[in-house]
Amino acid sequence: MEYRKFGHKLVLRLDPEEEVVQCLTELCEKEDIRLAEVSGLGAASEVELGLFDTDTKSFQGKCFRGAYEIATLTGSVTRKDGEPYLHLHTVIGNPVKGECHGGHMVRAVISATAEIFVDILPGETGRKMNDRIGLNLFEFPESR
Repeated sequence: MEYRKFGHKLVLRLDPEEEVVQCLTELCEKEDIRLAEVSGLGAASEVELGLFDTDTKSFQGKCFRGAYEIATLTGSVTRKDGEPYLHLHTVIGNPVKGECHGGHMVRAVISATAEIFVDILPGETGRKMNDRIGLNLFEFPESR
């Protein structure tokens, strides 16, 4: 992974065999990113997508292997218990096979490249488990 900082924005390039979630997590730790918006695109050879089932309050996942375009990557960076918390969604597709899949990005191994933008926002938003829903939702700090 290589990246450059332009004001409050980071521009990243991931190379073959690098994993998106791992690289973004490492970047957030290194740059002490507390709150950010993520967007990007690229190409991947292995992608695991998840879906949160609100009835069972559990994630269901599926892995896709082959040639896939990351048509869109979007999400947020916050903190939970002081650690980076990435909430990423993606749409992947293979137009030759006529298939498209979307969901929560669990992991994605890059096959050619990924171009990712991280827009760092001032401030911090945490995460807290909402037992009724079963997810870690935004937790806004008290106003001062």
